[in-house]
Amino acid sequence: MLEPKLFTLYPMNSKLCETIHASSKLSPHHIKSPDKCDLYFDNEEILGNWFSKTGRRKEIFLATKFGGKNGPGDLGDIQTIGSPKYVHEAIEKSLKTLGTYYIDLYYVQRIDPTTPIEKTVKALAELKKTGKIRHVGLSECSSRTLERASKVAKIDTVQMEFSPFAMEIEDTGFKDVARKLGVTIVPYSPLGHGFLFGAIKSRADFGPNNPRPHMLPSFSEEKFLANLKLFQVFVDIAKEKGVTTGQLGSLLKEMVNFIPIPGTKHVKYLFENAGAVKVSFTAQDEKRVRSGLDAIGGAKGARSPEAVLAACFGDSPELDSV
Repeated sequence: MLEPKLFTLYPMNSKLCETIHASSKLSPHHIKSPDKCDLYFDNEEILGNWFSKTGRRKEIFLATKFGGKNGPGDLGDIQTIGSPKYVHEAIEKSLKTLGTYYIDLYYVQRIDPTTPIEKTVKALAELKKTGKIRHVGLSECSSRTLERASKVAKIDTVQMEFSPFAMEIEDTGFKDVARKLGVTIVPYSPLGHGFLFGAIKSRADFGPNNPRPHMLPSFSEEKFLANLKLFQVFVDIAKEKGVTTGQLGSLLKEMVNFIPIPGTKHVKYLFENAGAVKVSFTAQDEKRVRSGLDAIGGAKGARSPEAVLAACFGDSPELDSV
């Protein structure tokens, strides 16, 4: 199990090298981890150039994913590929583009519904044996898939969405299965895609090119005002503690096997996110937050578009059925 500290996620683009440079000032209590995948366009090339120019590859805990590609359908439509052949092709491409001989954490982006997970994980175990990867991760898989995968090789992490807007890993029992197997959960979007950050007080605050009010049901005109009540639950407690709502939101989980990855591309928010590790958040604090959420009936609206949700908690064919 990876040591539970704060993962800081940097969505990559050509203007974000400053953010990566700034991350070097963080203490060892933070895992400085650019998080990338097949879906993130030219991010590996950008990061590879940064490694080449700075020579600082060893300072970065490098996580990347494979197996997810944008499909031809609606926004968020994802095509998944988990065949052993593709696993080996994807790692070679990433290593070449990044200019490195190893990746610290290699994730399966989404579960291929046509390839038994045992075959995918066996290929990943081969990569680990050769030193091309150091840790194996899954993303948005079902409990059954995680159990099957764990019988083939050690699964170090599983990336799942978790926030007050997305609590399915608790409702379905997934969290308990992961803990039983010794798998660290990496909650992505712990701030509800930015809702808990506090900068958005109305739909008018979104820029004209921001896709969230059109893509995410929780930001829709119908649900937005109701979800502001959820945000207020965090405001009251954050004021008492003298911290930001974003820092408080990152801590809404049991620390035993969680490493949240609040995302940013701005240096200012990088350090704010990192400050969450210094916030005292007791069991009583969490009880207050959860009671407040229950009192307003929880979040309103699905966490993602239907096309994205279709690939979440993914399953694959049983090994003996293909």
